[in-house]
Amino acid sequence: MTATVRRVQDNEFFTWLDLYAGYGDFYEKPLTDEKALLVWSWITDQSHELEAYFAVNEAGEPIGLAHVREFSRPLDGSRGLYLDDLFVAPDARGGGAGKAILEALRGRARDEGLSVVRWITAKDNEAARHVYDQVAEKTKWVTYDLVP
Repeated sequence: MTATVRRVQDNEFFTWLDLYAGYGDFYEKPLTDEKALLVWSWITDQSHELEAYFAVNEAGEPIGLAHVREFSRPLDGSRGLYLDDLFVAPDARGGGAGKAILEALRGRARDEGLSVVRWITAKDNEAARHVYDQVAEKTKWVTYDLVP
Protein backbone atom coordinates (compact mmCIF):
# COMPACT_ATOMS: atom_id res chain seq x y z
CA MET A 1 0.00 0.00 0.00
CA THR A 2 1.19 3.48 -0.81
CA ALA A 3 0.19 6.25 1.58
CA THR A 4 0.40 9.96 0.90
CA VAL A 5 0.30 12.71 3.50
CA ARG A 6 -1.74 15.89 3.49
CA ARG A 7 -3.06 18.51 5.89
CA VAL A 8 -6.40 17.87 7.57
CA GLN A 9 -9.09 20.14 6.14
CA ASP A 10 -11.63 22.20 8.14
CA ASN A 11 -14.54 20.02 6.96
CA GLU A 12 -13.01 16.72 8.13
CA PHE A 13 -13.91 16.82 11.82
CA PHE A 14 -15.59 13.43 12.02
CA THR A 15 -12.88 11.63 10.07
CA TRP A 16 -10.24 13.26 12.28
CA LEU A 17 -12.30 12.41 15.38
CA ASP A 18 -12.49 8.71 14.50
CA LEU A 19 -8.71 8.45 14.19
CA TYR A 20 -7.97 10.62 17.21
CA ALA A 21 -10.40 8.64 19.38
CA GLY A 22 -8.56 5.49 18.28
CA TYR A 23 -5.30 7.08 19.39
CA GLY A 24 -6.83 7.92 22.77
CA ASP A 25 -8.12 4.37 23.15
CA PHE A 26 -4.69 2.95 22.28
CA TYR A 27 -3.11 4.92 25.13
CA GLU A 28 -6.09 4.25 27.43
CA LYS A 29 -6.95 7.96 27.55
CA PRO A 30 -10.51 8.13 26.18
CA LEU A 31 -11.24 11.28 24.24
CA THR A 32 -14.07 13.33 25.74
CA ASP A 33 -16.26 15.59 23.62
CA GLU A 34 -14.82 18.60 25.43
CA LYS A 35 -11.21 17.64 24.68
CA ALA A 36 -12.02 16.75 21.08
CA LEU A 37 -13.69 20.11 20.43
CA LEU A 38 -10.84 21.98 22.09
CA VAL A 39 -8.15 20.23 20.04
CA TRP A 40 -10.20 20.66 16.86
CA SER A 41 -10.50 24.39 17.59
CA TRP A 42 -6.70 24.55 17.81
CA ILE A 43 -6.27 22.70 14.52
CA THR A 44 -8.69 24.96 12.66
CA ASP A 45 -7.33 28.20 14.17
CA GLN A 46 -4.71 29.50 11.72
CA SER A 47 -2.99 31.41 14.55
CA HIS A 48 -2.60 28.32 16.75
CA GLU A 49 0.62 26.32 16.61
CA LEU A 50 -0.97 22.85 16.32
CA GLU A 51 -1.33 21.34 12.86
CA ALA A 52 -2.90 18.03 11.83
CA TYR A 53 -1.99 15.71 8.96
CA PHE A 54 -3.62 12.62 7.51
CA ALA A 55 -1.92 9.69 5.85
CA VAL A 56 -4.34 8.62 3.13
CA ASN A 57 -4.48 5.35 1.22
CA GLU A 58 -4.69 4.96 -2.56
CA ALA A 59 -8.46 5.50 -2.41
CA GLY A 60 -7.93 8.83 -0.61
CA GLU A 61 -9.25 7.54 2.71
CA PRO A 62 -7.49 8.77 5.87
CA ILE A 63 -5.76 5.87 7.62
CA GLY A 64 -3.28 7.73 9.82
CA LEU A 65 -3.10 10.92 11.84
CA ALA A 66 -0.35 13.20 13.10
CA HIS A 67 -0.38 16.35 15.22
CA VAL A 68 2.69 18.57 15.04
CA ARG A 69 3.91 21.97 16.16
CA GLU A 70 7.08 23.97 15.85
CA PHE A 71 9.23 24.58 18.92
CA SER A 72 12.27 26.67 19.79
CA ARG A 73 15.66 25.07 20.47
CA PRO A 74 17.58 27.80 22.35
CA LEU A 75 20.85 25.92 22.84
CA ASP A 76 20.96 25.08 19.13
CA GLY A 77 19.72 28.50 18.03
CA SER A 78 17.14 26.81 15.84
CA ARG A 79 13.57 25.62 15.60
CA GLY A 80 12.29 22.07 15.38
CA LEU A 81 9.09 20.23 14.62
CA TYR A 82 7.53 18.33 17.51
CA LEU A 83 5.34 15.33 16.71
CA ASP A 84 2.80 15.19 19.53
CA ASP A 85 0.64 12.35 18.22
CA LEU A 86 1.04 9.69 15.55
CA PHE A 87 -1.62 7.06 14.99
CA VAL A 88 -2.34 4.58 12.22
CA ALA A 89 -5.66 2.75 12.09
CA PRO A 90 -5.20 -0.87 13.23
CA ASP A 91 -6.30 -2.35 9.89
CA ALA A 92 -3.75 -0.19 8.04
CA ARG A 93 -0.72 -0.90 10.22
CA GLY A 94 2.32 -2.36 8.52
CA GLY A 95 1.43 -0.73 5.22
CA GLY A 96 3.79 2.23 5.42
CA ALA A 97 1.44 4.98 6.63
CA GLY A 98 3.56 5.72 9.72
CA LYS A 99 6.75 5.93 7.68
CA ALA A 100 4.99 8.11 5.12
CA ILE A 101 4.01 10.57 7.84
CA LEU A 102 7.53 10.64 9.29
CA GLU A 103 9.09 11.17 5.85
CA ALA A 104 6.61 13.96 5.05
CA LEU A 105 7.51 15.67 8.32
CA ARG A 106 11.22 15.22 7.57
CA GLY A 107 10.64 16.87 4.19
CA ARG A 108 8.75 19.75 5.73
CA ALA A 109 11.49 20.30 8.32
CA ARG A 110 14.15 20.25 5.61
CA ASP A 111 12.18 22.63 3.35
CA GLU A 112 11.55 25.09 6.19
CA GLY A 113 15.06 24.99 7.66
CA LEU A 114 13.98 23.29 10.88
CA SER A 115 16.75 21.39 12.63
CA VAL A 116 14.92 18.27 13.89
CA VAL A 117 11.65 16.35 14.02
CA ARG A 118 11.26 15.07 17.57
CA TRP A 119 8.78 12.83 19.40
CA ILE A 120 8.41 10.49 22.33
CA THR A 121 6.65 7.15 22.56
CA ALA A 122 5.78 4.65 25.23
CA LYS A 123 8.58 2.27 26.13
CA ASP A 124 6.28 -0.72 25.53
CA ASN A 125 5.04 0.46 22.12
CA GLU A 126 7.25 -2.07 20.37
CA ALA A 127 5.54 -2.01 16.97
CA ALA A 128 5.91 1.75 16.66
CA ARG A 129 9.45 1.67 18.02
CA HIS A 130 10.39 -0.85 15.34
CA VAL A 131 9.33 1.68 12.69
CA TYR A 132 10.97 4.60 14.50
CA ASP A 133 14.26 2.73 14.79
CA GLN A 134 14.31 2.40 11.00
CA VAL A 135 13.98 6.12 10.29
CA ALA A 136 15.35 8.02 13.29
CA GLU A 137 17.96 7.97 16.01
CA LYS A 138 16.87 7.11 19.54
CA THR A 139 18.21 9.77 21.89
CA LYS A 140 19.81 9.47 25.32
CA TRP A 141 17.32 11.86 26.92
CA VAL A 142 14.89 10.84 29.65
CA THR A 143 11.50 12.55 29.79
CA TYR A 144 9.91 13.85 33.01
CA ASP A 145 6.49 15.37 33.77
CA LEU A 146 6.13 17.92 36.57
CA VAL A 147 2.45 18.23 37.47
CA PRO A 148 1.43 21.63 38.90
